[in-house]
Amino acid sequence: MTKVTRARRQVRLSRALGIALTPKAVRHFEKRPYPPGEHGRARRRTESDYAVRLREKQRLRAQYALREKQMARAFEAAKKAPGQTGENLVEILETRLDALVLRAGFARTMLQARQVVVHRHVLVDGKIVDRPSFQVKPGQTLQIKPRSQTSAQFQVAAAGAHRDVLPAVPGYLDVQLEKLSAVLLRRPLRAEVPVTCEVQLVVEFYSR
Repeated sequence: MTKVTRARRQVRLSRALGIALTPKAVRHFEKRPYPPGEHGRARRRTESDYAVRLREKQRLRAQYALREKQMARAFEAAKKAPGQTGENLVEILETRLDALVLRAGFARTMLQARQVVVHRHVLVDGKIVDRPSFQVKPGQTLQIKPRSQTSAQFQVAAAGAHRDVLPAVPGYLDVQLEKLSAVLLRRPLRAEVPVTCEVQLVVEFYSR
């Protein structure tokens, strides 16, 4: 799949879900803030409870660019952990390595962050980790490896070029952008996580 095709798919998905998933989608969404297709402008019929819950689940999954199997696995882990399932689910998703690479500003989109990890550019506590799903623990440091930092894409990131399209750095991350380094200080709280989703509806979807 080409970059152009992937970008178009993300724009279309953004319009279908009612949220902008990429910086490019933000611009398109501002021009056409309604679902794609010939009936996109028409008023929606009253949706069933199932449809509402499904859309929230799809929204959350899309913001982390996960496959359904990955999302379902995260939910099962959240359900088994102590505490509220919804809070646990967001914490599990947000402490994935690819998500933290994005939040730190080392990449511009979630898909780009995933690519950065898979291509072995990221160290966790000094060791290369190439699994986007790797669960970072409080106190651990993630960093773009020194050899990669000299490349143009990371020089751009270190200069703060992605900050104009990303949410503010959340309180659970301590980022030294010029060093392309970040520390997960503590467990994220749902209220701090910059995702658009009614998480309780996602819990209800999987619990049906």
